[in-house]
Formats: sequence, C-alpha cells, structure tokens
Amino acid sequence: MASTRASTRSPALAVELGDVGSELRDYAGGLEADPGALLAIEERLEAIDKLERKHGGSVETVLEHADRCRTEIARLECAEVRGVEAEAALVEAEKQRRELAERLSAGRADASQPLEERVAAELDKLSMAGATLEVVLEPHPEGYGANGRETVELRVAPNPGIEAAPLRDAASGGELSRVMLALSGLGPAGSAGTLVFDEIDAGIGGNTARVVGERLKALGGDRQVLCITHLPQVASLADVHFRLEKQVAKGESLATVDRLDGEGVVEEIRRMLGGESSDEAATQHARTLLKVA
Repeated sequence: MASTRASTRSPALAVELGDVGSELRDYAGGLEADPGALLAIEERLEAIDKLERKHGGSVETVLEHADRCRTEIARLECAEVRGVEAEAALVEAEKQRRELAERLSAGRADASQPLEERVAAELDKLSMAGATLEVVLEPHPEGYGANGRETVELRVAPNPGIEAAPLRDAASGGELSRVMLALSGLGPAGSAGTLVFDEIDAGIGGNTARVVGERLKALGGDRQVLCITHLPQVASLADVHFRLEKQVAKGESLATVDRLDGEGVVEEIRRMLGGESSDEAATQHARTLLKVA
C-alpha cells in the first residue's frame, strides 16, 4: 500500500521539479556576467578597511571623521564671508578702543593737577613740608597698552629744590611709606585688601606722629592695615597689637611675634615711651594714649 502512494506522488513531484528547474534557468539566463563588479567591491572593502585602521578602528569613528571634514570644508568655503565680518568687527573694536582711550586720557589730564595738590597738602601734614608729587603722562611707545594710550609715572621731590624723580628712586623707605599713605588716603580701597607700612614713622615725632597714626587708623576702616612702628603715638591707635622681638643665639637669628592684650599693651606702650616698669608717670601716659585713641 505504501508503494502505491509513492507511485502516485512521483509524477507530481516530477512536474514540480521541472517547474523549479525552469525558473532557475530563467533566473540564470537573466543574470549579466560582470567580472569587473567583483573587483570593484573588493577594492571598496579594502578602502573601508584602510579607513577603519586610520581613523579609530570602526565604521562609526570613520563616519565621525567624515562629519568633521564636511564641517571644515563648509567653514573654508565661507572663509571669504567670515573674513569680511572679521574685518568689520576689527574696525568697530578699534573705534571703541580709541573712544575709551580718549575718555581715559581726558580723565587723567583733569585729575592730575588736583591729585598733585591734594598729595602735597597731605605730605605737609605728614612732616614732609615742601614735598611735591608729579603725575607724568607720556604717549605709549606702541600707541596703545593695557592701561590706555599713555604711560603714567608718579614722580616725587621729597624736599624743596630737588628735581622730581620716579617714586621708586627718589624716596627713602619712610618717605615712600608716607607718600603711599597720602595716596591711599585720597581714594577708595580699590582691590588692595591689605596695606603694609614699614617704618612709616622714620624721622617724625610728636604731633606729626599722631597725625600719621590717625591716617593709618582711618585707612583701617575698610581694609586691613599692618604697620611696624617704634612710636607710641602711632602704636596706641591700633586695634590689635603685636610685639616683635629678635634674638640671636648660636649664630642664628630668631624672630618671635606675640599678641598683646590688656595690661600687656599698656606695658609695651610704656616701654616705647622709655619708661621702666616702676615709672608711674610713663604708665599713666601710656594709659592716656590708649584711652584717647
């Protein structure tokens, strides 16, 4: 019975196989033989492999590189337009620089003489009678600089009859400190959060020392002021006191700094007055200086 079914299916299978064979012959007949196409594909695959090795090792990194190249090409193609825009921006920037520099120069010219007069008045109070300050404005050698179209130099004559010279060269340490004190007292604190005055009391005493101390105290209202002094009139006006002592032992110098409070301040002011620990008059004078500070 099985052989009967097989014999009945054989003709049908033969027909189907014939149809399949006919379709395959038709498909094969429609194919165009192109040996060059295979070579082109192989060359393309080789090119892709080289690109991967050169630009990151994957198709993704190659595509990212291609995007960057397209962006750069677009930028270069617009270079002429960008160049024109840059030239226009440069002209406008130069115009603004010129206008700002002119305003700055005019302001400096207007402020120079009043500053010179005010500093001279301050220096007279600080025991530098006859001292003068000159504000010298010179054209900048390169036309413009970070601070405008001129250089600014402060020149000082610490004594009458002496030609003014650059501040850094003409003044001694104490004189320089007093000039800086005079300048600092005439304007806002600016960016300086701390001012240090070393030996500002050199060559002064009495009422002048008191004036110097009061100037320092006023400056300390909106910033930190550190002052090294040997005058009790100046030291008594400080808000916080420190004593600096230097000792030499075994060929080495050692400096110590001690904060003073209460009676320690009184004792140090008395010592600066030249009084001994048993000197009641000096002690009372020290207390008086601190009380009126």
